[in-house]
Amino acid sequence: MKVKKKIITLLAAFAFTFTTLGSTAFADYYSSYITLYQGMQNSEVKNLQNDLKGLGYFSFYPTGYFGSLTKQSVMQYQRDNNIAADGIVGHQTAKEIKVDKVLETANKYLGVPYVWGGVSPAGFDCSGFTHYVFLQNGIVLQRTSELQYEQGIAVSKEQLKPGDLVFFTTYKPGPSHVGIYLGNNQFIHESSGAGKVTISDLSKSYYLEHYIGAKRIIR
Repeated sequence: MKVKKKIITLLAAFAFTFTTLGSTAFADYYSSYITLYQGMQNSEVKNLQNDLKGLGYFSFYPTGYFGSLTKQSVMQYQRDNNIAADGIVGHQTAKEIKVDKVLETANKYLGVPYVWGGVSPAGFDCSGFTHYVFLQNGIVLQRTSELQYEQGIAVSKEQLKPGDLVFFTTYKPGPSHVGIYLGNNQFIHESSGAGKVTISDLSKSYYLEHYIGAKRIIR
């Protein structure tokens, strides 16, 4: 019965991933290196406005027109993130917005229960959680922690930045657990031990002993 249940869960996970991949537009102002500035009007400006609204910087209806209100919102975001406040969304600004959106999305699912093979807010496993969070922000991660470990660029623990993936070897050799680094030695992950999405301290002895590396996906 348990085997049958696991097979059903995996099939559901595959169906969810296939459907999501088929319906999500992954090209955006971040991944396509599109520069946005005052006077432009297109769908990417609307995406920008929605992202800034989610982060609390834009309180108006997203129209897709980059006017003075959007520029002021961009400049305030840039000032708060130590970026030259020119009101132009180049790759550096887009990258920081993307990181903040990934972290915002991840934190929305604190407390979601652990489900083996889970890839939806009904329940995640560790790599299902990272896969889902990044996918909601237009970034495709492979489904398993082993394959996610092959993506991005390797970074040392001393170079960790918010949004990086952190990996651990747990029940088997190699990268068998993954989470998203938040900063200040904290990371968010779907923990089978806690039974839910939780925030843990990277300096705790268990994670120090099992840590094997990190990858930067957003760069």
